[in-house]
Amino acid sequence: MTTTKQSLTVKEQAMKAQKASKLLAILSTEEKNEALRKVAARLETEYELILKANEVDLEEGRKKNFDDAFMDRLALSKDRVLEFAQGLRDVAELEDPNGIVKSQWTLDNGLDVQQVTVPLGVIGMIYEARPNVTVDATGLALKSGNAIVLKGGSSAIASNKAIVEVMRSALAETRISEDAIQFIDSTDREATQQLFTMKEHIDVLIPRGGESLINAVVDNATVPVLETGVGNCHIYIDKEADVEKALSILVNAKTDRPAVCNAAETVIVHQDWLQEHQEAFKNALAEHGIHAHADEYAQALIPGSDAATEEDWANEYLSRDIAVKTVSDVLEAIEHIEIYGTKHSEAIVTENQKNADTFMKLVDAAALYHNASTRFTDGGALGFGAEIGISTQKLHARGPMGLPALTTIKYMMTGTGQIR
Repeated sequence: MTTTKQSLTVKEQAMKAQKASKLLAILSTEEKNEALRKVAARLETEYELILKANEVDLEEGRKKNFDDAFMDRLALSKDRVLEFAQGLRDVAELEDPNGIVKSQWTLDNGLDVQQVTVPLGVIGMIYEARPNVTVDATGLALKSGNAIVLKGGSSAIASNKAIVEVMRSALAETRISEDAIQFIDSTDREATQQLFTMKEHIDVLIPRGGESLINAVVDNATVPVLETGVGNCHIYIDKEADVEKALSILVNAKTDRPAVCNAAETVIVHQDWLQEHQEAFKNALAEHGIHAHADEYAQALIPGSDAATEEDWANEYLSRDIAVKTVSDVLEAIEHIEIYGTKHSEAIVTENQKNADTFMKLVDAAALYHNASTRFTDGGALGFGAEIGISTQKLHARGPMGLPALTTIKYMMTGTGQIR
């Protein structure tokens, strides 16, 4: 099996990725798809090697008393590895985002102008204890014609090294160079700092993880950053919300996978609705093991709840805890989201179309929902095949970032000898 050469410096790895990206950019769609299918097949046959490496990381996590949410993100199983492989096959079936003529026109002098999509070049991916990101990000990068330099968290280093070894070994049998996948296995912070400033070889950095990681990249990088964001997501239950619909959406958004960024962390409830449907609301929380941190009005109606603090309104719990805020109207709900939201995903549950329209127009977030769960803010759920992250910024890409987000444009002009 081919492995990443450990003697290489970060700069040397970035340079190798850059060289590989030039070859990758001219490959046909079918050549890239065939490579992804070979990588998928190799992941399936080598899953035991990956799980053995993952157990090393899990054992270290247990020794360090990592919490349940962290361990859930870190843990792999045969089924999860097979899901990775299927995800690559799904990406192979997607439309190639490159070579698309976005617009075309001819100038008065006869010069033909085309605006065409092309790869970004080399993507630097910095992420935490999520081995699935190693596969998802690589698959999207290769399909979109980009090389990738991976810098995963130290807590998943054994898992990531094994996954990368498997993927690179598969590429050795394809038209894509193994050097298109680089993995920085150093746990030294200096290696990450080097990646931040290597703009002559890295075209874009994508951080994926907690707030401290994202802020570190945004604050210190000289390489352009596609900023992903933490998810302090809100569900607003309006005065005219259907009870069954509201509680179903709330429970799903909070409990389906509490440790992911599109899970709800705060429920904002119209005080009249909560007063009228107190029993159904508190029973839903109790039945699904949801612990409330509530404001004074809500705490009086929810037995066993804690008094919410300022910290609770901004907290990304990643657990079955939830903050409960009561308001008198939709504008007060929007104001609360404006103060504490992270511009990720926000939802309103209401049968009042005017209130829904107000919410959808005024709330500033990458994804907004009317009568649906925030859990749909996901590349796979929205039909992108997979995602490399969820952007909460406004430049280049916003929301779940699939293949199109990993491209840029070129203007290509064809003439017959025109001069100016």
